[in-house]
Amino acid sequence: MKSLIALLLLTTTAMADPLPGFDHLAVDAPHRPRPLEASIWYPAGSETYTVPIGNNPAFVGTMVQVGTAIAQGRHPLVILSHGSGGNIENLGWLAEGLVAKGAIVAGVNHPGATSGDSSPRQLPHIIDRTQDLAALIKILTGDPTFGPAIDPDNVTALGFSLGGATVLAAGGARFDAPAFAAYCDRYGKDASECVFFALGGGDPRTLPNSFEGDMTVPGFAHIIAVDPALGHVLKDDSLTHLPKVHLIKLGEGDLVPPARDIGPDGSKLAARIPGATYTNITPGWHFSFLGLCTPDAPAMLEAEGEDPICDDPEGADRATVHGQIIADIATQLGL
Repeated sequence: MKSLIALLLLTTTAMADPLPGFDHLAVDAPHRPRPLEASIWYPAGSETYTVPIGNNPAFVGTMVQVGTAIAQGRHPLVILSHGSGGNIENLGWLAEGLVAKGAIVAGVNHPGATSGDSSPRQLPHIIDRTQDLAALIKILTGDPTFGPAIDPDNVTALGFSLGGATVLAAGGARFDAPAFAAYCDRYGKDASECVFFALGGGDPRTLPNSFEGDMTVPGFAHIIAVDPALGHVLKDDSLTHLPKVHLIKLGEGDLVPPARDIGPDGSKLAARIPGATYTNITPGWHFSFLGLCTPDAPAMLEAEGEDPICDDPEGADRATVHGQIIADIATQLGL
């Protein structure tokens, strides 16, 4: 009987999806005053112990296996760029889903733009964010463990919100400074980037020279941008030679301000990028991309005067939205 129970337990374990391997990395970044904090999720080739990451009073987090061996073979690499005020471990749900499809997923916390470390004055310094991605790729491809496991011809940059603008810039898209000022004038309080920038005394008419510069990071085969910021201020002539681009819009109607709409009612970005593919996932909205929330999170955030990042529109289930996003991205990447 004991042998039968043990066999049943082993069978159950084998049928379950294995948890991803996980590690923290320190990434040397000469353009920053200190090394970057990075996280990497990957298909596990052994078993170690499990821990939760990304969990706090607002978010549930996900489970990982720390420091496992990596599964044999070469794997697609997906580099994540979080949104303004976000952090990389809050995207553990996305990393876990893509690792289950065979990818290695990694990202950094962008200094000056993370949870509890988000400065309005840093918003237009997108070149620092693209250089963060370049520094991470350099560390990973040169690492004796992860480097040989990465398929160098299958590297994707995937970003959300300001991270979406970041990965488009990393792919070769360039920003138009006068268009940013016009964008802020046109949309006012509906342009969250402009409102946030103004909180730090920023003037959309005096942006750093780097805002219009070339921020290309070589080597990306795919660019995936989810609800990307600043779609209105990208120069059309810079959109003609990007890698393969896929855009995801979350929600529809009044839940998507025209200032952030990449579809026909907003920047028309999906139509302006030659060959780009486009998915609209609904019901849902911008914040549905963040991690799953604890039951007490909505009331806690309201009491603290925070944005309703844990409220989803009627009929939307965040876990379902996450599953749709993972499936859509996996399809685009052939995972």
